[in-house]
Amino acid sequence: MSEVALCPARPLDAGTLGAIIGAHVDATEWLPRVHSRAEEVMFAADMIDAGWVTTARTEEGLVGFLALQGTEIQGLYVAPEAQNRAAGTALLAHAKRRCNRLGLWSYARNTRANRFYERAGFRPVEHSDGAGNDAGLPDIRYEWHANKEAL
Repeated sequence: MSEVALCPARPLDAGTLGAIIGAHVDATEWLPRVHSRAEEVMFAADMIDAGWVTTARTEEGLVGFLALQGTEIQGLYVAPEAQNRAAGTALLAHAKRRCNRLGLWSYARNTRANRFYERAGFRPVEHSDGAGNDAGLPDIRYEWHANKEAL
C-alpha cells in the first residue's frame, strides 16, 4: 500500500476526476448513467473552480477526491482499482479535521459506502424516495458530529 497525499485540486485535474466518477458509474450495475462523460468532467471542473475539492494521490497518481461545500460532502470518490487502500479514509479524516459536523446523501443501495460512513461515525437521519436526486433512487441522509463520535 502506498502513502496517500492530500492536496487541493488543480483545474487540470477535472478530466481525471470526471473519469473517476465515470468509472464508479460503470462499476455500479444498479446506478443508471444519467450524465455524459463530458458532463461528469464539467461537474468536476465546477467543484474545483468553487474550491471544494481535495484530491488523494499515491504513487499511482490521482486516485480519489472529496468535494466539501462548507459542512456538506458533495462527493467522495475513489477509483475502483484504488479502493480499500486508505484514500477514502484519509479524505474523510481530512473533512473531519476541518469541520465539527458533516452531512451527506448516499444512495440506499450503496451498501458498501453506507457501511464505510457508519464505521466512520456517520448516522442515518433521513431517508428519501429519490425524488430529489438525478438518478431518482432512494437515498439516505447521513450526519456526523464531532462531539458524538465516541458514542
